[in-house]
Amino acid sequence: MATYFFFFFFFIFLIISTRTLAYDDTCAFNSKKGNSDLSVIHIYGKCSPFNSPKPSSSWINTVINMASKDPQRLSYLSSLVVSKKPTNVPIASGQQLFNIGNYVVRVKMGTPGQQMYMVLDTSNDAAFVPCSGCVGCSSNTLFAPSTSTTYGSVDCSVPECTQVRGSLSCPTTGSVVGSSTACFFNQSYGGDSSFYATLSRDSLGLVNDVVPNYAFGCISSVSGTSIPPQGLLGLGRGSMSLMSQSGSLYSGVFSYCLPSFKSYYFSGSLKLGPVGQPKNIKTTPLLKNPRRPSLYYVNLTSVSVGRVPVPIAPEHLVFDPNTGAGTVIDSGTVITRFVQPAYEAIRDEFRKQVNGTYSSLGAFDTCFVSQNEAMIPTITLHFEGMDLKLPMENTLIHSSATPLACLAVASAPNNVNSVLNVIANLQQQNLRIMFDTANSRIGIAREVCN
Repeated sequence: MATYFFFFFFFIFLIISTRTLAYDDTCAFNSKKGNSDLSVIHIYGKCSPFNSPKPSSSWINTVINMASKDPQRLSYLSSLVVSKKPTNVPIASGQQLFNIGNYVVRVKMGTPGQQMYMVLDTSNDAAFVPCSGCVGCSSNTLFAPSTSTTYGSVDCSVPECTQVRGSLSCPTTGSVVGSSTACFFNQSYGGDSSFYATLSRDSLGLVNDVVPNYAFGCISSVSGTSIPPQGLLGLGRGSMSLMSQSGSLYSGVFSYCLPSFKSYYFSGSLKLGPVGQPKNIKTTPLLKNPRRPSLYYVNLTSVSVGRVPVPIAPEHLVFDPNTGAGTVIDSGTVITRFVQPAYEAIRDEFRKQVNGTYSSLGAFDTCFVSQNEAMIPTITLHFEGMDLKLPMENTLIHSSATPLACLAVASAPNNVNSVLNVIANLQQQNLRIMFDTANSRIGIAREVCN
């Protein structure tokens, strides 16, 4: 009898262990096809490495929460103006550098590689990670430079020190020839936070690829709560970005597919390099703003709701490098924002066609009882050479507690800097967004990656 019970419980143990292993495998963050295909996860995903507060009642409230700092994000995007002397770029209190980290990728820093989960940001160039001994850092996972055989700090005389954004701690006069001084810098972040870091170099591991001598900020102290817990990976267009630092390795090409906010698993992907990118993909030219070189500007020519072209004055869409006006594609803003006159024209046409009773909820001012979504008009963004018909999941956001659905677009902040239209990550979900910086093109194709 004892033998019988032993084998019985042993069999039950095997079943439980097998099921547990199968469950854990879904969170194994395995790479997809190709050596340079990184998985992407939303911070609220079931497999998120962070102790983020999980949504408790309604996804629409969660999105409203995440989007609450979008106005600051847009102010940051509007403030990205390069000085003629980059070494003297000042910190603009509360908005010089602001990013919202909704998606992360897994990377390895140093030799041997130390695993970090870094926020993905297409409107920032530089990368930074919290380092050992960091004062005020919120993560228990800190990069340990002392254990990496390839780590080194960057000297003040190196060109990268003049390219990093923020206030520098480098001597400007009285330098001794042959002497070396580490490049320290201070950056504001998120409106209520700042960090102090040493500009450093080390190997950056991306699945099976290694980018040697990658320049990044090694954070030693943090003030505030908005700094991404395990750092940020800059995918902007500037000289400090991953695309610039990786040189010919990726030929200036990358793409990503962002899973829905509701996707539990590490199902999105960041593809690096031209191999494996979509072949049949429509593209539109990338526009270059020398005063805001990090941002991915595109030429949005018009917007349609259903079959009706929305009457938007050209000055609200046109690209103007002098004022910063135009349209950018950004991975860090949560909901798409148009300058107020453009937004109101789009909203009014949408309301006219839906013909419902509307209420407001957080950032959304066009919420209604959704009964037949087949009757909801499609919103089409017309770019030069390319049209993007927003899927319904990227057009409406639903309340899980009520039958309300809201138009998932909002007005840009009504201030002196609100000249940017921003195509945000909620409208990019389950699309393959391809950036070809070498040929100044951006492409968009449908791809479900939940």
